[in-house]
Amino acid sequence: MSDKPVYKRYTVTSALPYANGPIHIGHLAGVYVPADIYVRFLRMNDEDVIFIGGSDEHGVPITIKAMQQGVTPQDIVDKYHGIIKKSFEEFGISFDIYSRTSNPVHHETASAFFLKMYEAGQFIEKVSEQYYDEATRQFLADRYITGTCPHCGYDKAYGDQCEKCGTSLNATDLIEPKSVLSGNKPVLRETRHWFLPLDQYEPWLREWILEGHKDDWKTNVYGQCKSWIDQGLQPRAVTRDLDWGVKVPIDRANGKVLYVWFDAPIGYISATRELTPDWEKYWKDPETKLVHFIGKDNIVFHCIIFPAMLKAEGTYILPENVPANEFMNLEGDKISTSRNWAVWLHEYLADFPGKQDVLRYVLTSAAPETKDNDFTWKDFQTRNNSELVAILGNFVNRTIVLTHKYFEGKVPFQSDLNDGDIATLSEMKLFPGRIAQSIHAYRFREALAEMMNLARLGNKYLTDNEPWKVFNHDPVRVGTVLNIALQICAELSIVAEPFLPFSAAKIRNTLNLQPFKWKDAALLNWLSAGQTLNAPELLFEKIEDAAIEAQVQKLLFTKLANEAPLAKTPVKPAKEPIQFEDFAKMDIRAGTILEAEKVAKTDKLLKLKIDTGLDQRTVVSGIAKYFKPEEIIGKRVSILINLTPRKLKGIDSQGMILIAENPDGTLFFVTPDEDVVNGADVK
Repeated sequence: MSDKPVYKRYTVTSALPYANGPIHIGHLAGVYVPADIYVRFLRMNDEDVIFIGGSDEHGVPITIKAMQQGVTPQDIVDKYHGIIKKSFEEFGISFDIYSRTSNPVHHETASAFFLKMYEAGQFIEKVSEQYYDEATRQFLADRYITGTCPHCGYDKAYGDQCEKCGTSLNATDLIEPKSVLSGNKPVLRETRHWFLPLDQYEPWLREWILEGHKDDWKTNVYGQCKSWIDQGLQPRAVTRDLDWGVKVPIDRANGKVLYVWFDAPIGYISATRELTPDWEKYWKDPETKLVHFIGKDNIVFHCIIFPAMLKAEGTYILPENVPANEFMNLEGDKISTSRNWAVWLHEYLADFPGKQDVLRYVLTSAAPETKDNDFTWKDFQTRNNSELVAILGNFVNRTIVLTHKYFEGKVPFQSDLNDGDIATLSEMKLFPGRIAQSIHAYRFREALAEMMNLARLGNKYLTDNEPWKVFNHDPVRVGTVLNIALQICAELSIVAEPFLPFSAAKIRNTLNLQPFKWKDAALLNWLSAGQTLNAPELLFEKIEDAAIEAQVQKLLFTKLANEAPLAKTPVKPAKEPIQFEDFAKMDIRAGTILEAEKVAKTDKLLKLKIDTGLDQRTVVSGIAKYFKPEEIIGKRVSILINLTPRKLKGIDSQGMILIAENPDGTLFFVTPDEDVVNGADVK
C-alpha cells in the first residue's frame, strides 16, 4: 500500500499450536522466534504492543489421541498445554499472555462471534450426506474414518488425507471405509451444517489482497492467496458433528460444535480479553496494527478465511501483514510429528541447558523466510562454534579481559582519535538503523546478519590495533582502543536483545549497564571513563562432537524405525543403457515455481509458471493429485528446458520438471541446493 499509516499500537499474534504434542524446531523457525524478535524490537522502541499466544485445544486429532490413550480430551490438552507453555517460558518467547481455547472466556467469545454473524444472516445452511456410525450412533468427522487410499493403495488413509502419499481426500473417496470408533463400515446419512459463503467475499478479497497488499505482503503469502482466489472460493462449513469444542449456540444445532478452523483464530481475541479490560482498542481501533505470524500451512486461514469472518462480523480491524514463513526441514527430510522426525523444544532445553540463544541464532540464521530450509546438527554446531563463539563471544570476552588486565576492570579514557577510530565510530552508528529497517520489513535473517557484522567490526578493530602489543609503550593509545571496543560491546547489548535476549543480558551485566531503548543505540557514549566492569563471563561455549553425535544417533534410530517397512518394498529395475551423447543432449536447469494452478476439467494436471533463469515459461505437469498449487509456489525444481513443446489441454507445455518417485508411490521434487541460482546447469 502506498501511504503507510502511523499506528498507535500493535497487536501481534502467533499461530496457536495444537495441544496434542510438544513444540518442535519447525514451529519455532516458522512462527515463534520471528514473532518474538519483532515484539522485543517494538518494545525497545516504546511501542504499545501486545504479544498474543495460546494453545489450540479443539478438533478431532485431540479426541482421537484421547480415545487411543483411554483418557479424556481435557486430559490430553492439559498435558500438552503445560508442556508447551513451560517450553516457551524457558526458551524466552515473551508472550504477554499464553492462553488456551478451552478457557470459558474463549467459549463465550467464540459463541458470541458466531451468534452475531448468524443473526445477521451471514451463514448459509446446507443439508449434505456424511458418514454415520450406526454402532456408536454418531456422525463421523473425517479423521474418524480410515480406508484404502485410491491413489497409492495405503490401507490406513484418513478421510481427509493420505499421510503416506500426501494426497488430500474426501471421506467418500476411500476404498472400504471403516469407523475408527467401532471398526464397522459407516453409512451415509443426511446432516445439517452452517457454511461461511466465502464466494460472496471473493470480490472484496480480490481488492483487499490482490490490489491492496500486492507490494507489502511477502511473495509466498501473496502468491498462495492469489492462487486460492483465482481458483474460485467456495462456501466452507463452520460447524461439525462432534462433542468436543465450542458448542454451536443455537437450539437447532444440538450435538454440533464450531469447526476448529473457525473457533481457533477467535482465540487471539479471547486471549486479549483475558489479558486486559481495554482489549477492544487492540482489535477495533483502526490506529492499531494487527500482524499475524504463522507458517505457510496457515496462510489461507489467516489471509482469506479469518479476514472474511472479521469483515462479516463488522467491528474488527483486519491484519495489516501476515509474514508467514515456509517450512523448516530436518536433516533433509520433512519434519513429521507422526513419524517422530523432529527436534522437540523441551528435549533440546534438557539436552542443551543454557543454550536457548544458540538455537534462536541458528533458526534465525537459517530461517525459511522465502523457501523451505534445512536444519542439520552439523550446521548447528558450526554456527555455534564458528560464529557465536569465534566472532561475537570472542570479541566481547577479549575486550573485557583486556580491560581487566590493563586497566583493573575500569573503562579507560578515550583520547585523541586517529582515522581508523573515526571510521569505526562512524560505521557503528549505521548498524542500528540497518537492523531496524530489516526488522520492520520482516527480514530477520538479514537483521541478524547485520548484528553479527557489528561484532565482526569489533573483532577487526581489535586485531588491527593490537592493544596487547602497544600497551608497554603507549598505554594511552590502548585506553582509547579499549574504550571504543567497549562502546561496541555496549551497542551489541542493545541490537542483540531482540535476537539473543539471554546473551544481551549477560553483556549488560558484565558492563554494569541497564537495558537501553533502541533509540539509544547510536549514542556511542553508554560507558563513562572510570566505570567499573564486572568479571568477564563467557557468552557461548564450544559444542563438542560428542554432543552432536548423540543427537544424530537419536535421529538415526528414528529414521531406521520409519524406513523399515519401506525397505521391504522393491524398487523399479534399471532401464536399458543409453549412450552418453543421448544424455548430453538434455538441458536441465535449476528453476523456481512462481505460479501454480489446476488445469480446468482435469484431476491430474497443474499449470506451472517457472523461472528458469533464462526466461519464465509454462509447464503442464501431471502432479495435481500429489501437490496442492498453493503449497508449491516458491519451490525450487530441476527443469528440462529443451524438450519439444507439447500442447496439453490447449496449453503449450514448454519443458518438464524432474520428479523422484518412491517405491510406495510418493513423489518429491528433485530440488537444487538453496545456493544454486536459477538457470544453473544440472549435470
